[in-house]
Amino acid sequence: MTGVLVLAGTPIGDVADAPPRLLTELAAADVIAAEDTRRLRRLTQALGVTPAGRVLSYFEGNEVGRTPELVEALTGGARVLLVTDAGMPSVSDPGYRLVAAAVEAGIKVTAVPGPSAVLTALALSALPVDRFTFEGFLPRKAGDRSRALAEIAAEPRTMVFFEAPHRIAETLAAMAEAFGAERPAAVCRELTKTYEEVKRGPIGELATWAAEGVRGEITVVVAGAPPAAPAQLTPAELAERVAAREAAGERRKEAIAAVALALGLPKREVFDAVVAVKHAP
Repeated sequence: MTGVLVLAGTPIGDVADAPPRLLTELAAADVIAAEDTRRLRRLTQALGVTPAGRVLSYFEGNEVGRTPELVEALTGGARVLLVTDAGMPSVSDPGYRLVAAAVEAGIKVTAVPGPSAVLTALALSALPVDRFTFEGFLPRKAGDRSRALAEIAAEPRTMVFFEAPHRIAETLAAMAEAFGAERPAAVCRELTKTYEEVKRGPIGELATWAAEGVRGEITVVVAGAPPAAPAQLTPAELAERVAAREAAGERRKEAIAAVALALGLPKREVFDAVVAVKHAP
């Protein structure tokens, strides 16, 4: 009988945020794979839990070599608990390789939901959260970072990034250049911790603020790109687009609606253009 792989979310700051199931899993797991075994020890002591299983390190530097070992334990029937330093495994943390390998081996994978810096920052940002993307850490080199930002400059959804404190000032400056200094954003630091702080405002202002130095774990939330301004076409150009769609087999009413939608214009404006051109001398 195969075992079970359990991905467990851990507190991102306040230990009191640990879900009750995390305590149960820490005490019952046959194997605990931890990103940092010292951090795990401090967490279990704070929670008053004594792990019964063996504890192994599982971090970026050894996950390729250790994954087969953990899969072997799982196929042998072990209950393996995977935890990272903070938040959910696999989200900018080790875990993806093990999950993929376990699924390929036919092993059950489940999760203990826990605190999330991504969702917490989104909720606190005061920016639209109905649709968003998680971009993780940007490239460290300036040129690579600028290219990455240029690729998502037109992204309409709210974006979430992780960043290190010693790079946050230059990252915000690069964002101001790529997205525009007036793009709304929020810098969330030390979430759920004693010195939690959320700075909101235009990216340009946040870059100036960060230049003075910022400490702690940081999550950046940036508003999506505003809708593009409607295309400024003449009545004749609008009528030409409608005529082209009619020639392709669409009825005039459908063609007018399609052109209006594509250009972000009222249907009445496109209709009036077609009529005006039709009756032009």
